[in-house]
Amino acid sequence: MIEAFITIRFLDILDILIVALLIYEAYMLIKGTAAFSISVGLVIFYIIWLISRGLNMELLSNILGGLVGVGALALVIVFQPEIRKMFLMLGNRYNLNKTLSLDNLFAKEKEEDLHIKDIVLACEALSRTKTGALIVIINKTELNEYVETGEKISAPVSSALLQTIFFKNSPMHDGAVIIQKGTILAARCVLPVSDKEMENDQLGLRHRASLGISQATDAQVIVVSEETGRLAYALNGKLYENVNPIELTRMIEYVYGKN
Repeated sequence: MIEAFITIRFLDILDILIVALLIYEAYMLIKGTAAFSISVGLVIFYIIWLISRGLNMELLSNILGGLVGVGALALVIVFQPEIRKMFLMLGNRYNLNKTLSLDNLFAKEKEEDLHIKDIVLACEALSRTKTGALIVIINKTELNEYVETGEKISAPVSSALLQTIFFKNSPMHDGAVIIQKGTILAARCVLPVSDKEMENDQLGLRHRASLGISQATDAQVIVVSEETGRLAYALNGKLYENVNPIELTRMIEYVYGKN
């Protein structure tokens, strides 16, 4: 009778599940970006190194081994945006300071603070006139570095003001408007442009910028296309095209727990 020589503990199963979860989250984080292609190249490089060691190819294995030795530093440099996003997501998820803040314990009606209705009305009007717009709504992550790139306004949100900012002859119509708690912090802001492959090749710079800021932060982003007048909504690195005003309102409200 052959006795089993491999014993599997509960902790072993838990260990495998945790590693599988980490690999899956890493895949979802870099899927569709240039980092995914780089990751494939690194895996191929590592396999070649293992084969060269197994075949006792001294020269090749030593050269590749030297590169593997500095691999950790290279990974930090190459995947800096993805690593930053990962820690940002963890920090937002477990930010006790904000969770236990007085603003949350004694929260007022947030719909008034966010002026969701004014934002959606402005987007409807801009859509009808095919006026391009890019609106960023801050969630938990502060966007001070992006606010500093634009013209500071610090004015209450209103549909008329948003339409005025994005009016084609306005000096501030280029770039993004950043909104926090019902206040327009700044206009004409510069956002990071995503290198993620997009299914629709017709989408322009505004849509890529909306993806870029939604990949780097937890902000909600609204885009009005200058070519078609259609509305789009970006969140967590995903772009939802051709949304109508009702869907847009629900999406914004959902993030803030309105439903």
